[in-house]
Amino acid sequence: MDEKKLPSQAENFSDWYNQLVLRAELADYSPVRGCMVVRPYGWALWENIQKALDKRFKETGHVNAAFPLFIPQSFMTKEKEHVEGFSPELAVVTHGGGQELEEPLVVRPTSETIIGTMYAKWIQSYRDLPILINQWANVVRWEMRTRLFLRTLEFYWQEGHTAHATAQEAEEHTKRMLDVYTDFAMNEAAIPVIPGQKSASEKFAGASATYSIEAMMGDTKALQAGTSHFLGQNFAEAFDIKYLDENNQLQYCWTTSFGVSTRFIGAIIMTHGDDQGLILPPNLAPYQVVIVPIYRKEDEKARVMEVVRQIEKGLKDFRVKVDDRDDLTPGFKFNDWELKGVPLRIEIGPKDIEKGTLALARRDIPGKAGKTFIPMEGYVQAVGDMLDAIQANLLVKATKFRDEHIFEVADYETFKDVVENQGWALGWWYDDAENEAKVKEDTRATLRVFAASEGEGTCFFSGKKTNKKAYFAKAY
Repeated sequence: MDEKKLPSQAENFSDWYNQLVLRAELADYSPVRGCMVVRPYGWALWENIQKALDKRFKETGHVNAAFPLFIPQSFMTKEKEHVEGFSPELAVVTHGGGQELEEPLVVRPTSETIIGTMYAKWIQSYRDLPILINQWANVVRWEMRTRLFLRTLEFYWQEGHTAHATAQEAEEHTKRMLDVYTDFAMNEAAIPVIPGQKSASEKFAGASATYSIEAMMGDTKALQAGTSHFLGQNFAEAFDIKYLDENNQLQYCWTTSFGVSTRFIGAIIMTHGDDQGLILPPNLAPYQVVIVPIYRKEDEKARVMEVVRQIEKGLKDFRVKVDDRDDLTPGFKFNDWELKGVPLRIEIGPKDIEKGTLALARRDIPGKAGKTFIPMEGYVQAVGDMLDAIQANLLVKATKFRDEHIFEVADYETFKDVVENQGWALGWWYDDAENEAKVKEDTRATLRVFAASEGEGTCFFSGKKTNKKAYFAKAY
């Protein structure tokens, strides 16, 4: 591990993020420009995200399947808005097996087209509905400006695709999955996201409506952390997804899709991390506890390691790592695991054994304030309670930070100052695509989601009366 100090967040947040991803061994740059290699520590974090989401998907009736990586190019042209939205990002295969292909193949940027084609084949009757399928997959989008986890040519995600008999059922499902994402983000990742509907300008290409969860990062920029799309009958009409209703009439289905990607790892890093490195929420951390043995002499080592193994065995229901590397000092190990964001560190040395205590250091509270000593008796319960406290504290801290950096605005000058210097702006907004484009051009701030609002007010930009409020922010 490189002992050079990380750049501070205040000094250069972007550099802090890039170096941290590399030095915490989450990911590395691939020989293919714009792609990433997810290292085992980063993949373990992604696996825990997968488990938490997959459980929730199955509880809401979804089943997993797998669809092809390659999509006939003609499929991408069937839904006009969809192809226009994705054309610049497509990777296209023109040759295979040493020959030019009769029809070029698109490397999947998303799977609405191929899955829609299969749904048209599988769905005949209202009895076949709803169909609720999810897949865990990789996708390719030819991004020009890339950053590890946040935006890469190839990334990993889940994409759910559903078909329903009625518009109401499909809309309800779209919102249900947004609620699933919100619950996951807050209760597993300790990220206080704001859920809401996107504007027409920001919606998914081909969707009737897009909803997202928006998270505030440590530099106050927004990150779209998950999306759920009501696709209406757009894809059903394009791909001929029909069913015979109870009156024996042929009807088009109503479809939805939803997705969360490895970009969520970026959200965790930038929401909770500090100048020492990662701070991972216990519910998702690859290791919840690291045990660092401390000894100087060989006879001390045997005694300490015996206790360490006993403690490790007692913590079998947690994800535990014993750092028994002989060639490194305890101080180096402390810094290493702080960098990697392990929520709780247990230190065990000869003095601790004599006293019958364990030294516990919380990653979410730096320095001496986060260090406590507990009796070895009852340590399993104490460790569990402390992990719960860390999980809860991370959400409290992130929520406080978010709320302190959202400002209500009533006029455009205040708005510009807020999004440039302070954080997110919340204000009355008359929904107008042209005005939205002007705001984006002037300030680089985008409408993240519409806010829950009652009554009416005056739009901060146009001065028109409106019953809508919206969050605006600069974003990743």
